[in-house]
Amino acid sequence: MRYEQFRREYTAAGLSRDMLDACPMRQFETWLEQAIAAELNDPTAMVLGTVDEHGAPWQRIVLLKGLSQGGFVFYTNYDSDKARAIERDPRVSIHFPWNVLDRQVIATGTAQKISSTESAAYFATRPRESQIAAWASRQSQAIADRAALEMRAQQMRDRFGDGEIPMPEFWGGYRVLPARLEFWQGGEHRLHDRFVYRRGAQREWVIEQLQP
Repeated sequence: MRYEQFRREYTAAGLSRDMLDACPMRQFETWLEQAIAAELNDPTAMVLGTVDEHGAPWQRIVLLKGLSQGGFVFYTNYDSDKARAIERDPRVSIHFPWNVLDRQVIATGTAQKISSTESAAYFATRPRESQIAAWASRQSQAIADRAALEMRAQQMRDRFGDGEIPMPEFWGGYRVLPARLEFWQGGEHRLHDRFVYRRGAQREWVIEQLQP
C-alpha cells in the first residue's frame, strides 16, 4: 500500500478574521456546538499531551467534561501517568481533531486541579458502572489480565451494594487554562486558514493569522 497516495482537498468551509469571536473560549464553544450538531463521533474527545520525568512527550485521548473559569475540564485518576506528569510539569497541550469538518483546535497552557466539591458534583452524575470503574482501576499500573480487572470491579460492586458510591480520594478533575489557542480550518490546495489567540501585554487576547 502506498500511503503517500492518500490525500484529499479540504473544501468544507473557509475561515476569516471577521468570523472569529474576540474571546477564544466563546469561539471554541461555537465550533464545539457545530461539531455536536454535525453528529461527529465523540466531539468532546481531545488529545492531551504531557511530558514525563525523562522529558519525553506522551499523548492520550480524554473527554472534555466542561468549560469553566476560562478553561477546559477533564477528569482522571490522580495516580495515573497523566496526573503524575501534570504534578511534575503542569504545562500541557490539548488537541480537538474534528477531521470531518476539516477543523482542529490546538491549545497550550497549564493544568490545575479543580476543587473536590466540583469533582464530587460531577462524579455523582456518572453512570454507576463508571463510578465502579473509578474505584476498580489502579490506572496506569500493571495488571495480570482482563479477568483480574473484572474481579476488582465485582469486588467494588459487592463493597458498595445498592448504596451510594462516594468519589474516591484519588480521583478528580483538572482545568486546563490556555495561554495560546489555534483554530485551523482546512483550505483548498493546502492553503489552510490558521488563526492563533495569544495573550497581549495587558492580558487581552490578540489574534494573528498564520501561514498554513
